Amino acid sequence: MESDGLVAAARRLSKSLTPGDLDHTLSRITAAAVEVLPEVDYSSITVMHADGRLETAAPTDALLWDLDMAQYKLREGPCYEAAVDTVHVTAPDLASDQRFPRYAAVAVAAGIRAQAGLRLFDAPKSQGALNLYSNKVGAFEDLGSLSLLFTHQSAMAIEYAQEIHNLQEAMRTRGTIGQAVGILMERYKLTDQRAFAFLTRLSQDTNTRLRLIAQKIVSDLQQQSDDAGRPR
Repeated sequence: MESDGLVAAARRLSKSLTPGDLDHTLSRITAAAVEVLPEVDYSSITVMHADGRLETAAPTDALLWDLDMAQYKLREGPCYEAAVDTVHVTAPDLASDQRFPRYAAVAVAAGIRAQAGLRLFDAPKSQGALNLYSNKVGAFEDLGSLSLLFTHQSAMAIEYAQEIHNLQEAMRTRGTIGQAVGILMERYKLTDQRAFAFLTRLSQDTNTRLRLIAQKIVSDLQQQSDDAGRPR
């Protein structure tokens, strides 16, 4: 790509990857990959969770659900390798790539001729890779500096969005626990400390997360209120 084209692409990239909530951010990343990176026809993100489970996020085309799943089941392919093992994997000609014989047959049958997997993030409970698909043989032979810039900015956007996601989840959890404490205080005439201690003991005795115990108490009260309001 000529320097002017690189500068223009970098500008589009900086606008495309403004982080929002996590799902929105992932969708913006794959959409931007198709728009900005050369020879990319489709894109998705593979997330490997702490338990080893692999999941596809934000595919730009429905075709990718089956292609990504095939790699997970066969345990081979660029997106599988990038999410699980190798940081960057390129396959400019899948049909002749000896590393992925079973998956290559599936991809070529679907019209995919070249593919790349780029590691995006390594978090304590998950890691993920950007999957790039092309209909053109010879694509991704040289991903170049733009792809490095893209993955760097994408990783920063994901990190920011994940922080926001965790903060929002913490606030929701704290709010639910506060509601449950208030319900127990009202129902059993407890102080807030005793009500919270009751929740904690119930969580320990039942081996259930405190958040789930609180959700159950709040939902039970809502159900009782709904039942009381129904005509008999």
